[in-house]
Formats: sequence, C-alpha cells, structure tokens
Amino acid sequence: MYPFNDIADDDAALAHSPVLRAALLTFEFIATNGPIELTKGKALKRYFVTWAAEAFNWPNFTAEDLYAVNRVLNEQDFPPLVMVHDLLLSTKLARHYRGTLRMTALAQELRSKPGELWRLLANHLLFVMDHTRYSRFEGAFAGDWLTHLDVINVEAAVGISEAALCVKLYGGEEAYYRREGYERGLELYLHVLRPLCWTGLLAELVTGRGLQRSELFVKTPLWAAALRLPSDEHVARPTIQ
Repeated sequence: MYPFNDIADDDAALAHSPVLRAALLTFEFIATNGPIELTKGKALKRYFVTWAAEAFNWPNFTAEDLYAVNRVLNEQDFPPLVMVHDLLLSTKLARHYRGTLRMTALAQELRSKPGELWRLLANHLLFVMDHTRYSRFEGAFAGDWLTHLDVINVEAAVGISEAALCVKLYGGEEAYYRREGYERGLELYLHVLRPLCWTGLLAELVTGRGLQRSELFVKTPLWAAALRLPSDEHVARPTIQ
C-alpha cells in the first residue's frame, strides 16, 4: 500500500477520478431512490446499469461506446461498473442485504468527504483488489509498485504508450511488446495502467479504431496532488490540466 497525500475535499484535481465520481453518484442514487435491486446472481439489475452508463460517463466506456456493441446492458457488459460494485463491497462502503445493494454508515460519512473517500477507493483499487477477475489471463501483479510509480512519474508527464513504458520498465524493444511479448504489456495494462486510469491518476488518450487504434497514458493533476515520489525532481509539468 502506498501512502497517498491528504487531498482537500474541494481540490479540483478530484474531478479527474472516474471511480470517485461513480461512487458518489451511486450513493446519491441510493439516497434518492432507495437500495439497488440485485439479480439472483447478485448482479446489479438492468435499470441501474442503464442509468449508470449515462450518469458515470466513464472514459472509453460511455453509453455510446457500450450501446455500440450491446442492445441492452447488464452489469457484465459495463466492466467499470463490475469493478465499482466489487470495490464498494471490498471497502465496506456498501453491502448486500435482502436482494439489494445498500450504503453502509461509512459511505454515509464519507459522502461529504471526497478527499478521504478517494484515498480509500484508490488504495483498495490499486493495492488490494485482484484484477485478474477483469481479464482472461491468470496471475496477480508481482511487480514492485514503488518502482512502477516512480518510472511512470517521469515517463507519463508528457504521455507514453504501453509498449514504450514496457521498454522503460523491463528493457528490450517496443516491437517485441507489440508482438510476441504482448502478454507482458497486457499484464502492465490490466494490473497497473488501467487501475491508475480508473483512480484518475492517469488518463488514457485513445485515437483511432481497430488496427489504427493507439493509446497514450498521461498523468492528470490528481497525480501531483496525491503522490510524492523520489523521482519528482526529474518530472515535467503534467500535460492535462
């Protein structure tokens, strides 16, 4: 677990966090509409998934993105929502009770403390949860988080691709990680880069589709607000404001 800095509740950098926004919106939904009904398999019912797809406006998983490949939406069709559901249970911010998802007293308390809520969510999302659940590949992340954060701190200041970051972390050539070494890059994405994006510490900038698709990962202002790292003296200012 990495000790994040305290973040003021009114810090504008918190607006970069998709998971914080989703948690707060879920709490607001429950406070307004009552507990969220669950299916027999304990998934969130479709009426909430439909609402969440629009309300969360999750980067690269917007309602438009989701409906491009699904006629109707179930929880498993919206991967960030699956993660948010798991995360709220893991952090004890929500619980299942009598076929519904309900807020706990902790969630009621932290609704008005977004800085503290973000720290709780980010710590669990990065350092507690097993992200193999959200992929087809087995094997938990075995790397050193501080090393990865320190390298990303420097390299993602102006944007870096997954393959280029693999070279910085593990050596070799970018072409290797785009072909036969793609599983190493996928592991980095699933266990490090995507969770960092979901916390709002990084942003994934996507251009093109299919074979023309490319991604760059760049730090958001939340990174500088939340982290103090040994490599800070070598870092340029973030490109996303």
